[in-house]
Amino acid sequence: MGAAVKYDEVEVGQEIPAVDYRVRRLDLVMYAGASGDFNQIHWNERFARMVGLPDVIAHGMYTMAQAGRFVTDWAGDPGAVVDFGVRFSSMVVVPDDDRGATITVSGVVEDKLPDKRVVIGLTATSGDARVLSKARAVVQLA
Repeated sequence: MGAAVKYDEVEVGQEIPAVDYRVRRLDLVMYAGASGDFNQIHWNERFARMVGLPDVIAHGMYTMAQAGRFVTDWAGDPGAVVDFGVRFSSMVVVPDDDRGATITVSGVVEDKLPDKRVVIGLTATSGDARVLSKARAVVQLA
């Protein structure tokens, strides 16, 4: 956990630098075990292609979790996130190789609210695709 961000030290429009999160097939298998979501599109390439997907895809909630991780790492306190929501706008295709895929998450402080809360707008991409839209977090700062 990093140092807690102070409300007085952030400004509207302030950018939060992008972070890359690598996702490999093994990550998807471990996530399936943790979440109970064993849908074959997340681990079986043959099945994924049979249903019209380009390859195995990451769970939407796994992708959302990486955006949540970005926010909690920035805030320095996982308990600081008081509201978090996204819409899924594209898939994270995960090839069966050593590199896997990359989810890149960045943010911007969109608003400063009363009670030392801020609204963070998030951008999450994989390759050229924006994988989350309307991604926002409300964070309680020190």
